[in-house]
Amino acid sequence: MKVGCVKEIKNNEFRVGMTPTNVKSYVSAGHSVLIEKGAGEGSGFSDEEYAAAGADIIAEAKEVWDSCDMMIKVKEPLESEYKYFRKDMILYTYLHLAAERPLTDAMLSSGIKGVAYETLTEKNGSLPLLAPMSQIAGRLSIQEAAKYIEKTFGGSGLLLSGVPGTPKANVLILGGGNVGTNACKIAVGMGANVTITDINLERLSYLDDIFGARIQTIYSTDAHIEELTKTADVVIGSVLIPGKAAPKIMKREYLKDMTPGSIFVDVAVDQGGCGETTKVTSHSDPTFVVDGIVHYCVGNMPGAVPRTSTIALTNATLKYGLEIANKGLETACKENKVIYSAVNTYHGKLTCENVALSFDLKYDDPKELFA
Repeated sequence: MKVGCVKEIKNNEFRVGMTPTNVKSYVSAGHSVLIEKGAGEGSGFSDEEYAAAGADIIAEAKEVWDSCDMMIKVKEPLESEYKYFRKDMILYTYLHLAAERPLTDAMLSSGIKGVAYETLTEKNGSLPLLAPMSQIAGRLSIQEAAKYIEKTFGGSGLLLSGVPGTPKANVLILGGGNVGTNACKIAVGMGANVTITDINLERLSYLDDIFGARIQTIYSTDAHIEELTKTADVVIGSVLIPGKAAPKIMKREYLKDMTPGSIFVDVAVDQGGCGETTKVTSHSDPTFVVDGIVHYCVGNMPGAVPRTSTIALTNATLKYGLEIANKGLETACKENKVIYSAVNTYHGKLTCENVALSFDLKYDDPKELFA
């Protein structure tokens, strides 16, 4: 199989879908690898390293798209890339279709085989291809909040940890999953007062066991969130329904009772965001203010630390990518049924139920299509 990887074109996206080490693994398995010239520079990987690993370095992205059987990326394709979609191609990347109807329509109309990192679900319910970026985004969310709460960035001027004789900042984390847990680690480590909410009591018990008296766990209801936001200096939105648009649990009405200059970081922005006032921003223009509250809603947060992010992501994606390349998508799914959960589109059919529910579109079970 010809496996391709192009340079990401999203604003300030420096990650890359394959490392030279990945290239060597695919080449060793008998595949050809096509890398767009300069694709890895943002993550610190040179063309020479890719070539030494066995890749062919291609000058133009179009040639890589046109020549490969499977395209491995990091972020969802942008509109300028839709023209490269074709029925016999496998696209292996983050898709986040529930937040992007035009992309969904383009993939369905082209018939491309869309395999989404974020919906691949292991037998134990874990999301192994989403997990590494969730860890990074969760940790970054507190790092960014600590920066943008500074007065020079429009924040209220608090130090999250405080110092002896001054109050610590109150950090409210909405969602106790992978993102929320990693945000909690950093917030606790920085010395903030941390409250975390979730609708899963077992998860709250787990978090209580890990962090003990250093955090407060609260069952998530609208009433509780409304009350907690009144005293929150930082709110981290980290709710997730795999493949589905995030629920809008951070209401606009809550903002009016928050302290001006408080920070709302919506890590769920890739799935449409969990705030009613959320809109996607970029690393070059990361924040905006609504009702006095600074919003940080960057759609590719891990792109800010591309070396770490690329290595962490490709460590996870390589295993499944090799299965798909070695066997073809259909056989790979039949032999490892976990991969079915990552198939979002196939020959013009929508094969992710949560995306179908988000857009009120027809869902087709990939197991039946592949039969």
